[in-house]
Amino acid sequence: MTDGAPAGADLVVVPGSPGTGPVTDADGRPLRALNPFDTGPSRAAASSFWSRRATRVVGGALLPLLLLAAWQYVTGAGLVPAYQLPSPAAVWQAGVDLHQRGELATHIAISVQRVLIGFAIGGAIALVVAAVVGLSRAGDVLLAPTLAAVRAVPSLAWVPLLILWMQIGEDSKITLIAIGAFFPVYSTVAAALRHVDPHLVEAGRAFGLRGATLFRSVQLPAVLPSVMSGLRLALAQAWLFLVAAELIASSMGLGFLLVDSQNNGRVDRILLAIVLLALIGKLTDSILGLAEKQLLRRFA
Repeated sequence: MTDGAPAGADLVVVPGSPGTGPVTDADGRPLRALNPFDTGPSRAAASSFWSRRATRVVGGALLPLLLLAAWQYVTGAGLVPAYQLPSPAAVWQAGVDLHQRGELATHIAISVQRVLIGFAIGGAIALVVAAVVGLSRAGDVLLAPTLAAVRAVPSLAWVPLLILWMQIGEDSKITLIAIGAFFPVYSTVAAALRHVDPHLVEAGRAFGLRGATLFRSVQLPAVLPSVMSGLRLALAQAWLFLVAAELIASSMGLGFLLVDSQNNGRVDRILLAIVLLALIGKLTDSILGLAEKQLLRRFA
């Protein structure tokens, strides 16, 4: 206790303060500074548990299984009429019927093909435009405001114009999907390029790198995580634009299956198409996520 301190008060010693030596315990060993955010072994154990692959798989499947069980209960108990919400078994049977006719695989294959082609075209163009806008002040001034305005146009607004320009066919559908895939990549990568560490750029220039060589060797690897994030967002957007694209007088595809089932009152097929869009979209995102891990491990 020091002079002027109330009786019973503990002495608080701040490590490194003038006139104090290292803080030690009763055995003379230095004490580690207290980290108020350190929760000790319990936090490490919890982090290890949630990072396990098995935990992630089981945890990710938990909510869909609960929703499936609730769906089965609601339909089995008759709480919702079957014409509004068919049972999971009815939806499964609808898929089996389409498969036996040879239509289900065709719907899936055509939709996947359209999404992948549109995604590849839109993503590639977006990378080029993002490089121009993100690395050039003139490109930012001239292009960014117009692109921001075009981005606000709803997907269905493009349908009549694309039909007028490209007629009814695959070109108009793929173009619409490419438009949807363009903007997530463009906005994400352009913003990331504006914030590349200038010291990295100066170091590249010191080694004689200029223009496209500097972009390929220094700036693009620096924004690779943003590129992959933009591509994953673009892939999800491509699946969203697929339904609008297949409204363009399409005769096959999951989007066509949705519209055709609505016209025929087949709610079971509507739910089947929605479930398939969700599952295939998740599968393609997972594949791109694996590619992202490999690229980041190689270039990061």
